[in-house]
Amino acid sequence: MKGIILTGGKGTRLYPASKIINKGLLPVYDKPMIYYPLSTLMLSGITEILVIASKRDIERFKELLGDGSHIGLQISYEIEYETKGIGNAFILGKNFIGDDDVCLVLGDNIFYGHKLPLMLRDSVKEVKENSNSVIFGYYVQDPERFGVVEFDEDQNAISLEEKPLKPKSNYAVVGLYYYTNDVIDIASSLEPSERGELEITDINREYLKQKKLSVQLLGRGHAWLDTGTHQTLLEASSFIGMVESRQGWKISCIEEIAFRMGYISSEVLENLSKEYNNEYGEYLLKISKIDL
Repeated sequence: MKGIILTGGKGTRLYPASKIINKGLLPVYDKPMIYYPLSTLMLSGITEILVIASKRDIERFKELLGDGSHIGLQISYEIEYETKGIGNAFILGKNFIGDDDVCLVLGDNIFYGHKLPLMLRDSVKEVKENSNSVIFGYYVQDPERFGVVEFDEDQNAISLEEKPLKPKSNYAVVGLYYYTNDVIDIASSLEPSERGELEITDINREYLKQKKLSVQLLGRGHAWLDTGTHQTLLEASSFIGMVESRQGWKISCIEEIAFRMGYISSEVLENLSKEYNNEYGEYLLKISKIDL
């Protein structure tokens, strides 16, 4: 399975903070925002990754992440010249995806929680072995802001709506999607919505119609943080800072994940630690001494 991080658009909800820089490059506590969705893909076992961003920002992401080889990844890039909706990511990424299945994660989404890596890898397995696409639902107080999934009494998904005025449930669909390869054809067949976008909800509806959609619920032991507004960006930074301070372990440290996943050696991690003359570098050095 391959992975796509969609971090295009102008990020107008974060203006003026994002007026001259992509929101994916803004800090969430001690790391650039894009580290968090990147870590989600890495924890899924995905090593071939495409970053989609605007022409203005693509070179900055290349400067930050390079080709990914320093952490055992293969990272490539695609320019989004015009914002056409989340579904457009599969059209832009068609050549990158090829004949593989694909996971899409939005660049401003952060996931954290108990046994999350196991859930992620199980999702990859569900797509590969059962040809079912997988999305996630999360209970929220303001579902009208999101795509919403409705369940029957047996917790089977029965409908999906995009930003409904009268939501049929409080379960929002988060910005993480594991799809079979035919998502390319489904996205290509979509008609733009009233707001002129290829809606991800329409893709999910098609899989639901085909009875090829699995909806997993992130429960109370999980956190889903959408950092698309000033307030949620602040809340996410506070959350990350609090957990890291209490536990002494970093969240979404891509170098540490690469080491623990076996993508890089302790020697490589130790060398990477020397690039940071601060607490982050000291942390990487400490991790490099752990006997896995």
